[in-house]
Amino acid sequence: MGTERADLVFSPDCPSRPILDQIADKWSMMAMAVLEEPTRFNELKRRLGGVTQRVLTQTLRRLERNGMVRRTVLPTSPVGVVYSLTPMGESLRVPFGHLYAWTVEHSEQIQRCQREYDENLDAVAASEV
Repeated sequence: MGTERADLVFSPDCPSRPILDQIADKWSMMAMAVLEEPTRFNELKRRLGGVTQRVLTQTLRRLERNGMVRRTVLPTSPVGVVYSLTPMGESLRVPFGHLYAWTVEHSEQIQRCQREYDENLDAVAASEV
């Protein structure tokens, strides 16, 4: 990729920005990770501890709009809906898997860094009093 093309992604009007925002969103990543098979909304909500119905609905709509998730209405009574990954959504499994593995591998180190940072901040704040 040329330098001009690479710099474009840093421009505020680059069309990749909203896509990166969507993919990097924690609920989007976690919802896509849960969608190993077609899954009903309430099952997704149960598996994604802490997500609200509103946030999950918004997340799934954005993922569907961007072509990463498919929403299928089931002809049941009452009507059911399942969500599944599209081929484009499936293509994110490998990079998400690498990111997840990196997170697990480095989580203790990151927590240690956070504690050290917070302790240093507390020490600086105490010295300013």
